[in-house]
Amino acid sequence: MVENKVKSVKKTFEIVRTIQELNGASLTELSREMGIPQSTAHNYLKSLEKSHYLVNEDGTYHVGIRFLEHGAYARDRRNIYDTARPEVNKLATETGELANLLVEEHGRGSYLLRARGVDAVQVEAHVGTRVYLHSTALGKAILAHMPEDRREEILDRHGLPERTARTTTDRDQLREDLAEIRDRGYAYDDEERLEGLRCVAAAVQSNSGRVLGAVSVSGPTNRLRGERFRQELPSKLLEVVNVIELNITHS
Repeated sequence: MVENKVKSVKKTFEIVRTIQELNGASLTELSREMGIPQSTAHNYLKSLEKSHYLVNEDGTYHVGIRFLEHGAYARDRRNIYDTARPEVNKLATETGELANLLVEEHGRGSYLLRARGVDAVQVEAHVGTRVYLHSTALGKAILAHMPEDRREEILDRHGLPERTARTTTDRDQLREDLAEIRDRGYAYDDEERLEGLRCVAAAVQSNSGRVLGAVSVSGPTNRLRGERFRQELPSKLLEVVNVIELNITHS
């Protein structure tokens, strides 16, 4: 009985995830995509709709706004969100680019905040998007300041999947990169997650040295280059992170 309930819960989340990935699905489409009988899919869909977690728009089911209630709670539970928000917004305004706040959970990175400057580019990720830590400047900044055993546990669990031709997929090379990040205080992403996009990031730590998340600036390669990419933005990020860390410590 317990095992059946666990399987049912797992299937429920798989259905929600599939509907989101398909950007909406009919009963027939969901049944075909998941390889389950239409009668089974119908029962799950109607139950989720009745609970207001799905909406039915002329036969196409979409993820409901009710999920925002849970997402907002999960986001606000992280003290770093309220403290970092004004500084990340200011960073986006001052640089004109896309500024981000990322935290680690279950070995993956999740965006808590994305602030857009006037020149910010449109990219695939949004608030709540999960990414592999090794393929982003934000994630590498977090990994670099983690305890070694936790870092190795994450790499064992998730591996080093390749996102672009520039993604680091060798663990020894990644360890060397993370050592450099610890020494200089910030990380780079040179088209390692998305082609044409560069990013500079720095970790936010508590006064005890625990890594709480990371802040970054992202932009196209034609704008994030030379002195701006190598000196100006890293310096600005370190200033912002310093303010956030002070505010967290004394709040």
